[in-house]
Amino acid sequence: GLSALGCRSFALDGHRLPMLNAVWIPDGVDDAALRRQLLLEHNIEIGAGLGEVAGKIWRIGLMGESSRRENVLRFLGALEACLYQAGHVKSIGPGMEAAVTVYAKNDG
Repeated sequence: GLSALGCRSFALDGHRLPMLNAVWIPDGVDDAALRRQLLLEHNIEIGAGLGEVAGKIWRIGLMGESSRRENVLRFLGALEACLYQAGHVKSIGPGMEAAVTVYAKNDG
């Protein structure tokens, strides 16, 4: 879902943590403004990058309740809506569709 929204993984293959998605912020997206919108409008908080990647990556936690399917889909829908409102994605649906497709493949 994140890839479909233009968020490339920060960590290289083999170095990713199952409890944290670190992704590059899509070009032109205001890091602080989008994280603030997610928090105020959707009650969802994601972490900012630290040190030399501050303002360049997001840290999205996937532990406990955050890793439940309904919360992952809720987050993707909220992120997609915020990116759409800011003009960074052209339509609503690609992120959710990608995630649902992955879940469907893993359920079968």
